[in-house]
Amino acid sequence: MKKKREWQIYFLLFVLFFIFGVVVCRLFFIQVLKHSVYAALAENQNQISQKLIPKRGEIFVQDKNFSLTPLATLREYPSVYLVPREITQEKEKISDELSKILEMEKNEILEKINKIGDPYEPLKSKLSDETAEQIKNLNFKGVYLADEDLRWYPQKNLASHLLGFVGYKDGQKLGQYGLEGFWEENLAGQSGLLNTEKDALGQWLLIGDYNLKPAQDGDNLFLTIDPNIQFIAEKELKALLEKWNSSGGSIVISDPKTGAIKAMASFPNYDPNEYNKVQNVNEFLNPVIQKVYEPGSIFKPFTMAAGLDTGKITPDTTYVDTGSVQIKGSVISNALNRSYGLSNMSKVLEKSINTGAVFIERTVGNEDFRKYVEAFGFNRPTGIDLAGEIGGNINNLKGNKEIDFATASFGQGIAVTPLELVAAIGAIANEGKMMKPYVVEKIVHSDGREQNFEPEPVRQVISEQTANKLTAMLVNTVRSGYDKVKIKGYFIAGKTGTAQVPLEDKAGYSSDETIHSFAGYAPAYNPKFLIFIKMDKPRGIAFASDSLSPVFANIARYLFNYYEIPPDE
Repeated sequence: MKKKREWQIYFLLFVLFFIFGVVVCRLFFIQVLKHSVYAALAENQNQISQKLIPKRGEIFVQDKNFSLTPLATLREYPSVYLVPREITQEKEKISDELSKILEMEKNEILEKINKIGDPYEPLKSKLSDETAEQIKNLNFKGVYLADEDLRWYPQKNLASHLLGFVGYKDGQKLGQYGLEGFWEENLAGQSGLLNTEKDALGQWLLIGDYNLKPAQDGDNLFLTIDPNIQFIAEKELKALLEKWNSSGGSIVISDPKTGAIKAMASFPNYDPNEYNKVQNVNEFLNPVIQKVYEPGSIFKPFTMAAGLDTGKITPDTTYVDTGSVQIKGSVISNALNRSYGLSNMSKVLEKSINTGAVFIERTVGNEDFRKYVEAFGFNRPTGIDLAGEIGGNINNLKGNKEIDFATASFGQGIAVTPLELVAAIGAIANEGKMMKPYVVEKIVHSDGREQNFEPEPVRQVISEQTANKLTAMLVNTVRSGYDKVKIKGYFIAGKTGTAQVPLEDKAGYSSDETIHSFAGYAPAYNPKFLIFIKMDKPRGIAFASDSLSPVFANIARYLFNYYEIPPDE
């Protein structure tokens, strides 16, 4: 009996020691090996973290009197969300009613409702006040409205390609295209974080210890764009395209002395407030910087610049035009197969003679011609502060085929962007010095600091003397040639181009489709502005000199008056 009692005591002691050992081991595991994990869990029970969302920066333009106009700002929009754990009945009815009002698939809404226990499921943002009122009147449990600050473009379609928009990518708001895309990091700002204690009900306890990292709001952008000039550009462009039943077009207005862009317009455009309604994503592309085309005769001034700058020709150099020139198995002819006989270089620009451009290129030589084409920047992006810019394509000039250099001399067989042409013509206007195009002239940071952007020279493309000679020739082109623009009291320099459209599926060109363009600057000998106009596939008119010269004149007259530029002759 005694032995039995001793055995029971020993067994009890063994059990106690075993339990004690398990407890010690468990405590060692929790307090030492898994200390960080359980500390975090404990902290989570007593603390709450909240991501602090920054305010997105705004985008402004200003007129010559420094009056500001917002192009992109913030607006409070209603949004609707679900609390699925509160929706225990009438799920079919709720999803059916919401699908009608929100124009969403019923199954998509039902899928969110069926996430049992989920405390939050967003449905749709940027609701109209009418839609929000309809949802409110439903009075469904678990369906709530909230206000949120979202991007708003108060001028709607105005400068839409320049702006881009704020969309969603991988569930995150993100600036896309144009300024919104290029300056995303500046505009978005930096998120903050608040860590603080909470009570048993999960409410904030700001009287306790808390750690606050404030959100840093986005920067505000101030543009070189003048809203009045932008409006006129879009108005004139829209009327032009409608008049000639064109498929699209662009206008760019710049200051050639600084590279500052004063207007950039393209059609068809879109309303960035409703970017999700655009069916073809290609409409988001800015044709001025993201599409290339064969420029045609508007390219002849650059061929002329190469001839003048190398000293191989002068404005008075002559050749005999027979109307065509044969290069091996190919024949290059003038427009309408015209022949001009003995012609000097000024006449080549005035009458836009293709064979004259070929004569200059041959006189300069392939290697030097290619160097000048590259110096004018037709083989790379300009570096403008907009998202997605591409460079031109002059690959035909990498070889040594005589026909490729001959056609390139009058703008065929190579492709450029409109902005490359603006920068290149700007170099001629600015005494041979090319300036980098830019759109943002000032950033105001969230702390009030201002960052100003100064004009940035790129390179001296041609000499000042060459630029002055060429300007005089371009003045004669719009006075005495086909590209007539007459505004009493002002010297205007310019050149048009009527380019054939290459076939998409094979070599050659469309017989009935053309692209018209015009680039000019004024006052010619002390330019205050440069205007570039491009129209795609017009109907019922053959040449850019007829279609675009009147539009150029309209815009030029407006700018002379707007800037109060006195006559120079």
